[in-house]
Amino acid sequence: MEASLNIPMSEQKTNSITKTIQQFGKNLFGFVRGRVKSTEDAEDILQDVWYQLSNLSDLDNLESISGWLYEVAQNKITDKSRKKKNLLLEDVGYERDEGDLNIKEILLLDENNNPELGIFKEIFWKELMTSLDELPLNQKEVFILNEMEDLTLKEIAIIKNENLKTIISRKGYAIKYLRNKLNYLYKELNY
Repeated sequence: MEASLNIPMSEQKTNSITKTIQQFGKNLFGFVRGRVKSTEDAEDILQDVWYQLSNLSDLDNLESISGWLYEVAQNKITDKSRKKKNLLLEDVGYERDEGDLNIKEILLLDENNNPELGIFKEIFWKELMTSLDELPLNQKEVFILNEMEDLTLKEIAIIKNENLKTIISRKGYAIKYLRNKLNYLYKELNY
């Protein structure tokens, strides 16, 4: 103990952090990597964990360094997934020769020079409405309020007196369902 008193605090802390990284780094990386999409995401999260560890004032006061590390890592994973970009109707696109095509583009297509396009839009609109009716009511409402009535997800959360994360989740489920349900129409669109 007396030997550690002779070492400056910052050097002692650095040594302790280095030992912790050596002891837990590989397993913690495996834990994180198994829960995120890419190695880069895992490395970013792990870097955040080590940074947070370095900001602790006294590592010796932790009851379980491994428990603390895994808890922080799990929190960082959760934070990262929450920060993902909200799914918007504009993001629901399908690849075509000229690039992406999305639902709003289809609904705004000018059918004046192409009568078949008018028929396609009519079918598309009908299928969209039918698909919306198949959604759970709370997902349908969020989708309509956001995409058709141009309310932000935050405004919807306030109106519905719901957590914003819940509203984002409902919108995401609606978008995924509509993407799968309407996929065949995109394939038929040779435009």
